[in-house]
Amino acid sequence: MKEVLIVDDDAAIRAALEVGFRRSGWFTETASGVQEALFKFRNHVFPLVISDVRMPDGTGFQVLDGIRNMAPLTAVILLTAHGEVSDAVQAMRGGAFDYLIKPVSMEQIIAAADDIINPSNGDRKSDAIIGSSAAVRTMVERAIHVAKANADILMQAESGTGKEMFARLIHQHSPRVKGPFIAVNCIGFPETLLESELFGFVRGAFTGATATRQGRFEMANGGTLLLDEIGELPLNLQPKLLRVLQERQVDRLGDTRSIPIDVRVIATTNRNLLELVKEGKFRADLYYRLNVVPLRLPPLRERLEDVPALAEHFVTKYAQSGTRPKLSPVLVQRLTQYQWPGNIRELENFIRRLLAMSTSSLLGVELLEDTELSQVPQPVLSRPTTTLTEAGMSLRYVEQQLFESTLKATGGNRSRTAEMLGVSVRTVRNKIREYGLRERTA
Repeated sequence: MKEVLIVDDDAAIRAALEVGFRRSGWFTETASGVQEALFKFRNHVFPLVISDVRMPDGTGFQVLDGIRNMAPLTAVILLTAHGEVSDAVQAMRGGAFDYLIKPVSMEQIIAAADDIINPSNGDRKSDAIIGSSAAVRTMVERAIHVAKANADILMQAESGTGKEMFARLIHQHSPRVKGPFIAVNCIGFPETLLESELFGFVRGAFTGATATRQGRFEMANGGTLLLDEIGELPLNLQPKLLRVLQERQVDRLGDTRSIPIDVRVIATTNRNLLELVKEGKFRADLYYRLNVVPLRLPPLRERLEDVPALAEHFVTKYAQSGTRPKLSPVLVQRLTQYQWPGNIRELENFIRRLLAMSTSSLLGVELLEDTELSQVPQPVLSRPTTTLTEAGMSLRYVEQQLFESTLKATGGNRSRTAEMLGVSVRTVRNKIREYGLRERTA
């Protein structure tokens, strides 16, 4: 599902953009200022944000900065009626995807948006790296930093952590961004075919070779080649890969000449290559040649605070057209208490399962029966010490008890309380004052 957050203090402009995007098949959300935009973005990560520059409570640059801190790969387009060169420079330096000067046609804006979600060069910019945890921010900053160099990279991480997405991030922020990004899975081909896939072959090189064909190294010339699961590369092919990395030349099967290439290699693995070296299953010289710049991606259990945003992202991605069920606060808490051994891929498939099982617009904990999460300890709110439905209780009393028990469960953390109850922090603050809960929860 294509999604956009539209930020503008002018209600007429917001409405016009909203109608235009919806007619083009986009799901839209709007905000009238900086604070509202950042609040809505914290609750749901959008792949695209379009923001006015000058608004009563701040600027589009503040929107840009806040979003870059929460989701570095979200694309931001800034709109302004003032068109000052200094603003354009500030927008580009701040990481804005584009900077458009009003008046601008709806067709131009939507074309720019569609190019972000479905870019013509094949890079999947819509597959944003979701999360604002310290672990993710550190990893994104490191990846963007090393992207500027031309060195080969070895990325070690568990399966399902998003290695290919980080490889694409590196490519998109490198001087090679205009070149191709080619990915090959080293366990995706039989050993007899992998050599010709990587290095190519000439006509007559073997039975069935009726025409000359480029290998993946040649296809990636001028760009980036991702060698996924490099630890599975057969031992007999490792010397040839080592030579290509050292000489920057490739020999097609059956050819007598070498072809020069200009390729950056990003190798990924979920295995301990040093252990494979000790076992004699991976060449030590190839390991050290690949490991010029080492990167380690954190597993999901080390960034559980990102689970709510990831879950919302997958709900939006896989919900049926025209619908977007909500995750109940208690369900979200249960999701953050699970260790996710299969990492982001397991969470993605789990959300798809919940959507398939659900017949309601609210995804609740009842869907967890007979799943991996059924054994996860239930959150505090699902075991209240007071029966809130007891006859004779007023609605006001029930609400007071609910806010008080939730504040106690969170240690008085207003942000966490708001998240669990599905309300704003301002509402929590008002209820604390209304019911005199400050002293009780201190």
